[in-house]
Amino acid sequence: MYIKKRYRLATIALSAALALGAVTPVLADSSPSAITTTIGKVSITGSSYFELKQIHVLPDQNGKLATFTITIHNEGSSELQFIDYWVRLKSKSGNQFSARLLPADKDKNRVAPGSTTDLTFYATVNTSTNLQDLAVQFIKWDFSQSNFERVLGEVAVPDTYTDVTPSDGAAVISVNGTNVKASIKKFVSNKNEKYHVPTVYLTLENAGNHTVTIPSYLFSIRTKEGLLYPLEAKGLKDLKINPKETKEIQLSGSIPVAVTAEAWQLAVAETIPDLKLNVSVANFGLPAVTQQEGGSVGKEYSFTSKSGIYTTQLNGLHRLPWEDQDLLTADLTLSNKGEESLPIPKLSGYFLLDGAVKIDAKLIQTAKVIGLGAGASVNLQIAGKVPYTYEFSQIKLVLQENEGDTPPTGTDTGTSSTAATDVLEFSTQAELQAIPFIGMGQSYTSNDIGRKAKYVVRSVSTYEDKTNIMYSAMVEATNLEKRFTNVSKFVANFRSSDGTVFPATVAEVKNKISPTGKALLNVWASVPKGYTTANLSLLLGEAVTEGKLSEGEKAVADSYVNPVSYWLPDEKTNVATTLKNVELFPYTITIDKIGTSIEDKVFTIKFNYELTKEKLTEINTEGHNLLLVFEDGGGIKRFEKKFDFKDFDVINGDSTADEDTKMRLGKRENFKITNPDPGLIYNTKFLEKYTLSIYDEFQGQRKLLATQKADWFITTD
Repeated sequence: MYIKKRYRLATIALSAALALGAVTPVLADSSPSAITTTIGKVSITGSSYFELKQIHVLPDQNGKLATFTITIHNEGSSELQFIDYWVRLKSKSGNQFSARLLPADKDKNRVAPGSTTDLTFYATVNTSTNLQDLAVQFIKWDFSQSNFERVLGEVAVPDTYTDVTPSDGAAVISVNGTNVKASIKKFVSNKNEKYHVPTVYLTLENAGNHTVTIPSYLFSIRTKEGLLYPLEAKGLKDLKINPKETKEIQLSGSIPVAVTAEAWQLAVAETIPDLKLNVSVANFGLPAVTQQEGGSVGKEYSFTSKSGIYTTQLNGLHRLPWEDQDLLTADLTLSNKGEESLPIPKLSGYFLLDGAVKIDAKLIQTAKVIGLGAGASVNLQIAGKVPYTYEFSQIKLVLQENEGDTPPTGTDTGTSSTAATDVLEFSTQAELQAIPFIGMGQSYTSNDIGRKAKYVVRSVSTYEDKTNIMYSAMVEATNLEKRFTNVSKFVANFRSSDGTVFPATVAEVKNKISPTGKALLNVWASVPKGYTTANLSLLLGEAVTEGKLSEGEKAVADSYVNPVSYWLPDEKTNVATTLKNVELFPYTITIDKIGTSIEDKVFTIKFNYELTKEKLTEINTEGHNLLLVFEDGGGIKRFEKKFDFKDFDVINGDSTADEDTKMRLGKRENFKITNPDPGLIYNTKFLEKYTLSIYDEFQGQRKLLATQKADWFITTD
């Protein structure tokens, strides 16, 4: 590890902060070489010893989490068994912390002669504990001692220790026992009105003797304030590196311009599903920004036409998933900086990849305007499609003005017969801007005139059956207009950190939303059984049909614009033990006074319920059911009863609603569910306890929300 001036750990503001794991920084020149140091060693027997390789402390959602890696060096002639030893994490003031092995290391007990083994531990420490406060104590179990242990020695963390690899250094990462050297090739950062758009080029070299597959690491920029911003990894999925081979991956993201662009670091982490935490793999200081020739994102350029002078700014270039292709989209702002109104010019455009491959594009105008007043601006999009497997190193957007009639928006502008003149070119390398990420619990506001709205992800849910998983996110849309409006149509995808895409369906709300009213958009996708959803994000874009925002029930989207990614919250998986205040948002149900009876060969369960709904909230409930499941503790009796959400919104008080067998909004006493069962009367002596459970069922798959145990023939509270 590098030893330099004290590195002060900044406060991490993200609740799911990354916990750090094993990495060895090495000195780097043009080709980084592995010159390593160690924190300390403790002798075991003779020439065998323990080595403390690395240790980290960072804030965690539960306080602070320490992780450290030791190496057992067996230089003797006989096998060493770690079961005879242990380590203890303690503070220099004497506090002790319980250390646990990571799941992957639990079976590493035997160390053969002449070999080494790495073990990584984690422990929760006091919130006031810093890295330099810690020491690792090594013990041997010794039953001749009064406390059955003998201290072999301890290693204290030096005050000058840091876990951050310098920008000109390399970190040795262990991938399934094979060393991979990681170093930063260059760091590029542009800026537009709202975001810094950093791109980091990370070089990975296989220093071992076997081919390795790089895991689906999580990459983030850590600011000097400790804030974390996720990066997208391009080229990481299923990346294999042969021995002595070097591969490069591109990491891109977006950071609000309010964040100071100083002392940024690259944090690399790996998810440990069994522990539900992210363990750090490496941390790098970022080098000075590489100045990029022709970089034009966020810069204003002017062009002159017969109508006047216009100013154009390229806000961003995005590559977005679209079925079995990708969308290349350019987000442009066209402005009138003059003092007189101007008409909207007749524009078109195309993409040129690597100076040779021309991609015909569509011009998209989302705003319904025909002119630009003094100081006014309008947003334009240009979109083309490429195979999702196609890679390129340079991209050029050519903006053209048509001398004849403007090709209709939504048509292929590059193939139009209209005479066109190139007015501007925006050239850059392949650093396409990452889609803006919205943090957990934070909202995104669309300020388009007539469609102002705020969007936030309320919750996520997993619905399962025996073979499939349905992953769902509930997006809340709030109408910020002063009139009733329709909710925009969206194209949605769930994306994993390695680039895997799951196209999603959006349950559209058909009713108009009142001012300050809300709509709930249920977004769902089928995910393979066993696939982890822990690091999925939701990509939403406004649907476009033939060059205009999609409107009407029959509109079929052919592209989308204004993409935004949402960092999804953790799923609430706790199951309530009573049936009171059970949320099926926007509904809440309470069931009490539950009783059972058997009469005339008919089983009856009776209860009171109250069903409420959050006011001014519209939702498409198609496919959703409230499912009640009754199960006898002895397995004698079981049945299910479904209640369709679409029936809820008939208020009790209507005579029909009070008499029928469907659940409705409001209160209802002595609600009965009957089930003919001629043989049940003969088993009454075996009936003792039962459970009544509430499931949220969606598209035939279900999620358990609450379950309550009760005694047969006795009414509950």
